[in-house]
Amino acid sequence: MTGSLSIVDGWPGSRHAAIAVGPEGVRDLHGEVDQPFALASVTKPLVAYAVLVAIEEGSLELDVGLPPERGTSLRHLLSHASGMAPDEQRVVAPPGTRRIYSNAGFELIGEMLATATAIPVEAYLREAVLTPLEMTATSLDGSPAHGATSTATDLARFATELLTPTLIAATTLDEATTVQLPGLDGVLPGFGRQSPNDWGLGFELRDAKRPHWTAPTGSPRTFGHFGRAGTFLWIDPDARVGCAYLGEVDFGAWAIDAWPAFSAAVLEAAAR
Repeated sequence: MTGSLSIVDGWPGSRHAAIAVGPEGVRDLHGEVDQPFALASVTKPLVAYAVLVAIEEGSLELDVGLPPERGTSLRHLLSHASGMAPDEQRVVAPPGTRRIYSNAGFELIGEMLATATAIPVEAYLREAVLTPLEMTATSLDGSPAHGATSTATDLARFATELLTPTLIAATTLDEATTVQLPGLDGVLPGFGRQSPNDWGLGFELRDAKRPHWTAPTGSPRTFGHFGRAGTFLWIDPDARVGCAYLGEVDFGAWAIDAWPAFSAAVLEAAAR
């Protein structure tokens, strides 16, 4: 795959890091792969993975009811179907009726995780996910919705885990990357209204969404997340390829065309 990642040198900003992985680990890398960058909402899949560990341990349950002002269940919160407002813990739609992307929902998930395990969310994330995967440059300092920093090297370790899970059962990851509450419409931030706007448990799903930030040539089963800080992580489970990008320029109009074309080039190179 050598050379396919150098496309990022033409993107805004002077500092970039891109890395591609397969089940065996890193296939290609480019740029400042050991430089920490803000993850923004790429924090969410990391926290969701810690939640999945807690579920398997028996500390949390997906479908235990919550008070009406906080949605109906952890499943609803993880899949942005709780009806909670984007940035405040206030329900603005009946749970299970709309896909409302909610940072506030992930703040509540962090509270639930900390309460259930009696461990602060940042410490539980480190214990359950970061340390076992040797993600030593990753930290959560603030919001479980958008407060982590990491390196491309660390995200490559997480991407490899998502291709071949070791911390949770493969069946658990399969459920987390399968559509939850199918058929819900909603807005995919930066890409407009999607019908349906499918999500898994903390992972955004490509499915048939148009437009989308991942490769138009990729599998509908592609899952991942992107962040306002200009970061993304995606996994194509059919191609058995994952890719992460970190940069210093926030997501904007430049990324809407650049990211899908780049991701398509990564998949093409991996198939050679």
